[in-house]
Amino acid sequence: MKKIIGNKKGIDTILAALLMVVIVVVASVMVYAWSTGLLGTLLVQPNVGKEALNMDSYSFPSTTNVTLYIRDSGSVAVNFATYYVKDNLGNSWQLQNWSPTGTPIQPNAVLALNLAIGSGAGGCGSGCQYTGTSGGFATFVGGNSYTVLLVTTRNNQFSFTVTK
Repeated sequence: MKKIIGNKKGIDTILAALLMVVIVVVASVMVYAWSTGLLGTLLVQPNVGKEALNMDSYSFPSTTNVTLYIRDSGSVAVNFATYYVKDNLGNSWQLQNWSPTGTPIQPNAVLALNLAIGSGAGGCGSGCQYTGTSGGFATFVGGNSYTVLLVTTRNNQFSFTVTK
């Protein structure tokens, strides 16, 4: 009996090898769960809400204004910070620190947003900034498409295309 129990060196080596196999298996399961996103779905995430905007319709009340009818289809109210209006040649007007009346727009509500271009009468005034070729985009021209980019205070960007 002493001969069987007396030599423990072999048992220590076997236990160490089994322990290493268990550690490797557990580590590989953790890496797999992390890489497939399983851990992210199991952890509780805070509900911060989602901003989502859709354009119901639009109109051009003048050659320097476009009115977008925007619906908040998200789960939180949306405040606007900036808008950009770009033509198909890359010229653009932007108005920063923009806060239209009626904002914030509440979930499932519709808001009419009047976006002006140009620094003259009927335009968006001295707060507007123009980027592009000089005089290349002063009014909305019939038959042309324009891209409108709305930026919210949460820095989400929503792009819409309008055609005069």
